Amino acid sequence: MDAIFNSGLLVFFGEMGDKTQLLSLILVARYKKPWLILLGVLIATLANHALAAVVGQHVASYFSPDTIRWTLGISFFVFAIWILFPDKEGEIKSNSHFGILLTTIISFFIAEMGDKTQLATIALAATYSSVLLVTVGSTLGMIASNAFAIFVGERALRRIPMQTVRVISSTLFVLFGLAIIFEIF
Repeated sequence: MDAIFNSGLLVFFGEMGDKTQLLSLILVARYKKPWLILLGVLIATLANHALAAVVGQHVASYFSPDTIRWTLGISFFVFAIWILFPDKEGEIKSNSHFGILLTTIISFFIAEMGDKTQLATIALAATYSSVLLVTVGSTLGMIASNAFAIFVGERALRRIPMQTVRVISSTLFVLFGLAIIFEIF
C-alpha cells in the first residue's frame, strides 16, 4: 500500500500546474467532453507510467542498493527544484485531425515523456519492488490531478496560488528524497 499511496501523492502534487493539467484545460475547452478526455488521460498515463515503472525496476537490478538509494534520493532533490519552475503554456499544441480520445491519448503520452512525474515513477519503481503498485499509484495521482483540472477547471486554478502548490510539492519531493536516503520507507 505504501507504493500506491506514496506514488499517488507525489504524482498528484507534482502535476499541479504542470503542462498536462494545462493540456487538460485546453482539451476540455476545445472539445467539451470531460469524461472522454479523462479516459484518454487514463489510457495514456497507464501506458506511460507502466513503461516508466518497468524501466525503473530494470535499472534497479544493475546497481547496488546503496547506489540506488543515493541516486534516487538525489534525483528527488532535483525534482524538488525542477517543480518550482512552471511549464510554459505555449509549449502545448492542441491541433489534431484525430478523434478526441486518440488526440488526448497521443498528446498526454508525448507530454509525459521525460516529464518529472515520469522520471519520478522510474525512481519510485526502483525503490519499491512492484511495477504494478507504482504504476497504479502514479496513475491514480495523475488522474486525480487532471480530473481536478478537467472538472474544477480554470476557476479553481486561478484561486489557488500555484507558487504555494509548487512549494508544497517541492517540499514533498525533498521529504521523499530524505526518506529514501535514510531508508525510512
